[in-house]
Amino acid sequence: MPTISMFYGILVSMYVLDTQKHHLPHIHIRYAEFKAVIEIPSGDLLDGDLPSKQMKLVQAWIAIHSDELMADWVLAAAGETPYKIEPLR
Repeated sequence: MPTISMFYGILVSMYVLDTQKHHLPHIHIRYAEFKAVIEIPSGDLLDGDLPSKQMKLVQAWIAIHSDELMADWVLAAAGETPYKIEPLR
């Protein structure tokens, strides 16, 4: 599970070949004891839980980097390692 970005204590990962469970392009988020799966590019929560403040930060980051995230999704779905993406600053 490559970590593709990290900001404000939030870890963003994208699993390689992870197309079966959620059937949609998505990222995995870890923050403290919280874990969430978030759809890209919509930013909708698919699974798990995340505090409101961190959810807003992740959604803003997704909006800024949606093209890069979708390109990474294509790579990951094909079994390739996704690229790192700039953190939210």
